[in-house]
Amino acid sequence: MRLYFKIKTTNQTIPFDHQPLLTGTIYKWLGRNKEHGKVSLYSFSQLSGGKIVDNGLKFERGTSFFFSSYDSTLIKMMIAGIHSSPEMFYGFIVSEIIIQEDPDLSDRNVFSVASPIFIKRRVGECIEHILYNDPRANNCLKETLTKKMNREGLIDESLDIRFDSSYRRASTKKITYKGIENRANWCPVIIEGKPLTKLFAWNVGLGNSTGIGFGAIK
Repeated sequence: MRLYFKIKTTNQTIPFDHQPLLTGTIYKWLGRNKEHGKVSLYSFSQLSGGKIVDNGLKFERGTSFFFSSYDSTLIKMMIAGIHSSPEMFYGFIVSEIIIQEDPDLSDRNVFSVASPIFIKRRVGECIEHILYNDPRANNCLKETLTKKMNREGLIDESLDIRFDSSYRRASTKKITYKGIENRANWCPVIIEGKPLTKLFAWNVGLGNSTGIGFGAIK
């Protein structure tokens, strides 16, 4: 299930690296729950419509973002948290919540990104950030998604997932999160498998660190 939030903004400039602020707001709304410290079964998009200025972003006409989860309990917790405290940061405040029920994805295979997909793996003593054109990237996507599916008892032998190599505007994006630089991917993905598998990915996101704002798809 997916929640879309319309946000009333202020004239303040927010920093480019505001992802920790958005993540902190999500945590505030969710409160203490069973997901903390576990593999995240939710994802959320970036804020939309920001105008780049010298030292950050301005959202002069408001903004929006979405939160998706496979766990309906988390959706209910989010709604309750927002009703209790709709304030975000820099004076931003939720003005409207729109609920979208799970769609039928039977005939869909291509999914665009709503926040960059981050893939990391430990290689020896180093942590490597794996990019969309790396031969290991597609297998990593499948590995991480399969791990989350297995946690919920979902099995799909037909699953195939890969970055869309035909997309000419594929790129990477550097996201600094609490002082740590992360190189993530801005490229659509192709998911083939059962409709439930595609729906699961649509809700929980792809790659690593979906719980802190990476890997949401639309």
